[in-house]
Amino acid sequence: MNYIVLDLEWNQSASGKVNSLAHMPFEIIEIGAVKLDSKLRYKGEWHRVIKPRVYTKLQSAVRKVIHLTEGDLAKGDLFENAITEFLDWCGDDYSFAIWGSMDLTELQRNMKHYEVPINFPRPFIYLDVQKLYSYMFLNGKDKVNLKSAIQELKIRETEEYHSALSDAHYTAKVLQRIDLNKVGHYTSIDTYFIPNTRREEIYQNYGEYEKYISRGFDTRERAADDRIVRACNCIYCGKHMRRKIKWFATNSKVYYGLFECPDHGLIKGRFRIKQADNGQYFAIRIMKKTDTAGAQKIKDKQTKEREHKRLKRQAERRNARKKAEN
Repeated sequence: MNYIVLDLEWNQSASGKVNSLAHMPFEIIEIGAVKLDSKLRYKGEWHRVIKPRVYTKLQSAVRKVIHLTEGDLAKGDLFENAITEFLDWCGDDYSFAIWGSMDLTELQRNMKHYEVPINFPRPFIYLDVQKLYSYMFLNGKDKVNLKSAIQELKIRETEEYHSALSDAHYTAKVLQRIDLNKVGHYTSIDTYFIPNTRREEIYQNYGEYEKYISRGFDTRERAADDRIVRACNCIYCGKHMRRKIKWFATNSKVYYGLFECPDHGLIKGRFRIKQADNGQYFAIRIMKKTDTAGAQKIKDKQTKEREHKRLKRQAERRNARKKAEN
């Protein structure tokens, strides 16, 4: 199997979000990729500049960072021709590796807009090199940008950043410093397409934590109230756990819970409801082993949320009294 280290540059509406296409807020203007073999050895590279047809004028922030002009873009290839050639170059047995989580979603949005068949596997699993870098060299939580990672690893900076091929080169060099035998199981899942049915729902177990991606629902409330979304089974043995703190939502619309398995101890849970490109709502839930300190943090969040709701109710009552008096 090969790894396709992919980087994209894209443009957006120069006149603001009001003039953007909802289904494609970013139009790809450059594709760069490096191919590595299963042992992370260099095998080749691919690069194309893409001629934009939706956002033909460079947005001001984009203009400042990329190394292309509108004249360069006008001479570029049509997206559908370039992406077809690119996917042929990728071959049949490969996995994408990207810095961050946006590129594959934007790639598929552009493919849909330009009516290019999307035949990626489902679930669409890839390597997020930014996340793997954190697990390998940091704490698995903190994230740094590509330039910081290059500098921290003391990799020679021989190219400009914000060029698709240059950034693909740099991302590949970071990936080559990562021991996939240690952290390669921390794969990521693209959610441009979400599960359609219960049977297609995704469970990925990474050892000390489990990720679940639900099917789609018509409303945010139905997704948040779904019995499977709110389930609390142990990530190690699958047994139903005792609820120490039932699921509760914070002001930021993140749900938290605390549970206990008789055999494996405390497990904390977190889920967020998101809206997919097809308009449906789905949940991404993380269940993770924790300790008494982690449990206390959940309890503190619950206390803070209860106090927030109490103050909100008081304010609402005061406002209601003022309206009645007037």
